[in-house]
Amino acid sequence: AGIPAGEAGARAAAYFRRIVRHMPRMQVYLPERLYRAVKERALPASELLQEAVQRELRRQQLMEATDQYLADLVGEVGEPTAEEIAWAEAVVCGIQDRADAQPGI
Repeated sequence: AGIPAGEAGARAAAYFRRIVRHMPRMQVYLPERLYRAVKERALPASELLQEAVQRELRRQQLMEATDQYLADLVGEVGEPTAEEIAWAEAVVCGIQDRADAQPGI
């Protein structure tokens, strides 16, 4: 009628060790404050690091794509004039002003 709880836990731990063994290991240093917070909250440090690295890689990929898009655009239509830059900055300021005027945004 099922696997005893202790045996199930041992099987799960063995399975986890097999999975982890196939991943390269990396030593990471944290400031004392972060280390204590991770330990006190029993956070999964490895999973958090994996997610943070994936997000950073994605951010860098998007920045590279943006740089390439802008380079292509400048190649197609040329550098913006001083007047065009001033117009764009005014548009951005207007958007920021409206956002600042709306609570919760």
